[in-house]
Amino acid sequence: MSDRTEVLVVGGGSTGCGVARDLATRGVDVTLVEQGNLTHGTTGRMHGLLHSGGRYAVSDQASARECIEENRVLRDIASHCVEMTGGLFVKRPEDTEEYFREKLEGCRECGIPAEVLTAEEAREVEPFLAGDIDKAIRVPDGAVDPFRLCVANAADAEAHGARIETHSPVTDVLVEDGEVVGVEVTHESGAGNRVHGVEGGTEEIYADHVVNATGAWAGRIGDMAGVDVEVRPSKGVMTVMNVREVDTVINRCKPKGDADIVVPHETTCILGTTDEEVDDPEDYPEEAWEVDLMIEELSKLVPILDGARTIRSYWGVRPLYEPPGTGTEDPTDITRDFFLLDHDERDGLPGMTSIVGGKFTTYRLMAEQISDHVCDLLGVDADCTTADRPLPGSEDFSVLRDYMDEFGLRSPIGRRSVQRLGSRADEVLKTDEPNPVVCQCEAVTRAELRDAIGGSGSDLNAVRLRTRASMGNCQGGFCAHRMANELHARGDFDRPTVDAALDELWQERWKGQRHALWGEQLSQAMLNHLLHATTFNRDGAAPEDFAAFDAGADERPAGTDDAGDATGPAAADGGVSAREDGGDAGGD
Repeated sequence: MSDRTEVLVVGGGSTGCGVARDLATRGVDVTLVEQGNLTHGTTGRMHGLLHSGGRYAVSDQASARECIEENRVLRDIASHCVEMTGGLFVKRPEDTEEYFREKLEGCRECGIPAEVLTAEEAREVEPFLAGDIDKAIRVPDGAVDPFRLCVANAADAEAHGARIETHSPVTDVLVEDGEVVGVEVTHESGAGNRVHGVEGGTEEIYADHVVNATGAWAGRIGDMAGVDVEVRPSKGVMTVMNVREVDTVINRCKPKGDADIVVPHETTCILGTTDEEVDDPEDYPEEAWEVDLMIEELSKLVPILDGARTIRSYWGVRPLYEPPGTGTEDPTDITRDFFLLDHDERDGLPGMTSIVGGKFTTYRLMAEQISDHVCDLLGVDADCTTADRPLPGSEDFSVLRDYMDEFGLRSPIGRRSVQRLGSRADEVLKTDEPNPVVCQCEAVTRAELRDAIGGSGSDLNAVRLRTRASMGNCQGGFCAHRMANELHARGDFDRPTVDAALDELWQERWKGQRHALWGEQLSQAMLNHLLHATTFNRDGAAPEDFAAFDAGADERPAGTDDAGDATGPAAADGGVSAREDGGDAGGD
């Protein structure tokens, strides 16, 4: 099978989705392909910070200026994805006064609103700050939902004629007569179509131009085309807490270092991060000491973190790019700026452009610049409108509107639903059918789930990204099977497809818990395992195996060594944190 498009975008993260939206709204025929779900790579593994630019105001002022400009844009066009929490750069007694002044001056030089607060004023803003902090700088940081934002960009691109194909990894870049003419992809959708039209098989997609927006994977696409894209992947860990210990982004006011930020996000806080260069964006160690470091260091800013409950940890890989010849050894010294690589100009290979580097906050600006470049190459005369036109869900949106009485929902649930759906709340929540809460932790209702399934097919992880269902304290223990039930109730998917989708969701939820198995979270993980492996019999035990348990058998029954081991705490395989030694971590 083959197909043709004007522009083929490879990569379904923030930049790729932004490029697809930008080009589609200019009238360009666009196809986007992504190897996993949207946000599969770096975008889905960030800490959710909407940068004010303050983090770069000393070390990288060009990036800082871009951040504050795009911060303001995203507040307007993506209001249902953004929470303006504000941010504090907090100085501890051991941090230098000189760097504090440099940070303040740098912010002001870059046009970032910055206000000095005394220790007492800072604790009025954030009462759980450490009692020995000296002072703080307040900046307009915020929190952003990367999943919601990417889906909104992809949805708008599709509404303007774009084709979006997920679970379609590129297996080859097609080069003919010294020019890139398209790519070969393998669709992994198969039975129970995950998102869009093609079910399984290989497809050659020809294009007038290919955009390589794969972030940390850009070097792989370059290799397929026979050119070098010098991406230097750098991994960082994020640790998710079970409650929202702070309501403001907390940064430590010191030069580069690990474990220096706490980001309130939805019902949780996310602690970050480390910065360690790796060779492969998919194969790197996930080490328990990194998780312990987050809690140990950030407890110096917010002491209650030391006794709080963690629910999971995850690692992301930054797509850092350093122009050849720079020779930087420390990844923290590499610029966070982005680069557009025209492979015709640089390598004598027309037909492909790569976009590398950058940050989530500047995704729209990156997309605008590469779209301008591609339109120039194709002779398309159309202006960018993405800085002014709201994303789907953010048109005429206000979180203050009271939907609760109108939809018969309890107040917290109504507010959460409206925050997620934005201006689509009427469309999704107005239903004559019962609309119970399916995921209690994140207050996700049946109507939201059914709406998400309509756009995600049988992929429950894609449903999770759209709704946050299964992302709360129980990590799917009490709602994953209910999500599967909603999938089956549609009547579009048979039992094996639904079972496979449920198992895949459980595996994704378990993956992040392996490094949080101490205190109450260990108990939660074991409860989830028992529910899934015994009550639901998802490890496939036969009736005679249960008889063996009843008889007091000590050994695990035969035939239960696959799914059971993979979904229970025994599968941690060395990933359990040092905190399993009995530390009192169960605070909530």
